[in-house]
Amino acid sequence: MTTVKTPTELLDLQDERLAVQPGLRGEIQGLWRRLRGGDLGVMPVVVGLIVIAIVFQSLNGFFLSSANLVNLTLESAAVGTIALGVVLVLLLGQIDLSVGSVSGLAAAIMAITFTHFGWPLALSIGAAIAIGVGIGALYGALFVKFGVPSFVITLAGLLAVLGFQLYVLGTNGSVNIPFDSWIVRFAQQMFLPPWVAYLLSVLAGGSYVLSRIRRARHRDAMSLSSAARSGIWLRGAVLTAALCGLTWYLALSRGVAVMFLFFIVLVVIFDFALTRTSWGRAVFAIGGNVEAARRAGIRVNQVYLSVFMLCSTLAAIGGLLAAARLASANPSSGGGDTNLNAIAAAVIGGTSLFGGRGSAYSALLGIVVISAISSGLTLLSLDSAIRFMITGAVLLVAVIIDSVSRRSRAAHGQA
Repeated sequence: MTTVKTPTELLDLQDERLAVQPGLRGEIQGLWRRLRGGDLGVMPVVVGLIVIAIVFQSLNGFFLSSANLVNLTLESAAVGTIALGVVLVLLLGQIDLSVGSVSGLAAAIMAITFTHFGWPLALSIGAAIAIGVGIGALYGALFVKFGVPSFVITLAGLLAVLGFQLYVLGTNGSVNIPFDSWIVRFAQQMFLPPWVAYLLSVLAGGSYVLSRIRRARHRDAMSLSSAARSGIWLRGAVLTAALCGLTWYLALSRGVAVMFLFFIVLVVIFDFALTRTSWGRAVFAIGGNVEAARRAGIRVNQVYLSVFMLCSTLAAIGGLLAAARLASANPSSGGGDTNLNAIAAAVIGGTSLFGGRGSAYSALLGIVVISAISSGLTLLSLDSAIRFMITGAVLLVAVIIDSVSRRSRAAHGQA
């Protein structure tokens, strides 16, 4: 008879499998064991980014310049925030096809109320985000009350929200947001002083080391296997060096954008929520096996409702960032390839379409890949049609890798 394990027990078993011997050799052995077990992690994304960088840099020497990388970070923040919400619904094994329309509606509401109705900017932003919360609550209620597939709900929402966006804009068409407004300066002109960026890089590396050591000590106290301390310090040193190096390189141009830092903070917050809270463990449990999660006492409907609300809220925030970046809102806001890029970023970054696997960092990794492809093709003056085809091909490869790794994990588990 098969025993259904709780999410915590599953994480403990995973940590036990991934425990490594001290030193660099142990780190390499642990990586090899994970790869053999089908746990590819971020390896495909890292390899993909290296290939993209080599190809585009060889074709245009400006691609890896500090100025272009700063632009890439600015372009990533808005859609990356939307992709973060998509990651959450994918972890449940669901989908939201309306994130682009929700982002466009939020941009329209903020622009109209601020410029035409004379509302304070904070109130306009709050109203736009509230609309996102309400739309997500409606999706969640329809899903849990009537059992309508999320694909159908959000496809209908895509059309309805788009119509509402056009209604809000009315005959105004494109609405310009004043360049001297705080939100436009936030998205276009605010950059961290170099010393602040360096300090945050060191703090990020130190926080990683402290959290891992604390977790290892907790597991030692419970007589469970834990990660080697030398391995933790090694990864922390590499992370700190990489962040400081990237900070130095970006500072050669304009530096680290505050809007991109805002996106990173959102990723860190949701990573903590997914990996360190009972709500996050419930999300993974439901995505892995909803019936087992229900029998384990998890309030499945409440988790579904909260995730749909968070997804639409993040879509609204992403729409505000995109509008601020362009200093305008128009009928095409949230349209075009916004949906494609947000969903593709989540999947390319490592979130499984089958639910139960992924992380908040999938949104960051995936949107960097997509933005890098877009930037490289733009520098080569290639048509957008080619960008769509390449992005689609990368998405297909990501799904194939996910499917193959799932089969490998299943075979490894049976063995």
